[in-house]
Amino acid sequence: MTSAPQATLSHHPANSSGRILAIDYGRKRFGLAVSDEARVTARPLAILERTNRRDDLRRLRLVAREHDVKQIVVGLPLRLDGTTGDMAKEAKRFATRLAQHLGVTVEMMDERLTSWEAAQIPVSSKSRAAKKVTRDHVAAAVILRDYLAAQSENKTPTRSRRKS
Repeated sequence: MTSAPQATLSHHPANSSGRILAIDYGRKRFGLAVSDEARVTARPLAILERTNRRDDLRRLRLVAREHDVKQIVVGLPLRLDGTTGDMAKEAKRFATRLAQHLGVTVEMMDERLTSWEAAQIPVSSKSRAAKKVTRDHVAAAVILRDYLAAQSENKTPTRSRRKS
């Protein structure tokens, strides 16, 4: 999967160690995944049902503290042709708010086809609704896996910093 340019949304320097939290952004729920301390592996963590902006940020702050997260990666839902649509703009605004409220580096990672890839992974649940929900945190793990791979290959795309 080709990665889109990542944007660092905080002036805090990106750490090279410590856990990374990945978020598969959605209007109804967030899929969450977390890396290990060495930033080698990614595992699905949880699914958070959306409530309201303030509560969503509060719960994400708690998750970040509980797992000692040093950085966050938010999936950037670009269209298949690489253009930015409404969901990508919404995810960028969310990532900016997250950086402001949590005070950690937040980067965007192209998430094209991650939901499709997550759907290909067998799950134990039999109901269609349960499988769809299950995919959200698996998609976050795919986003994180791709981000970690890009970092380890030193193929970090161009970064741009948000102006304060």
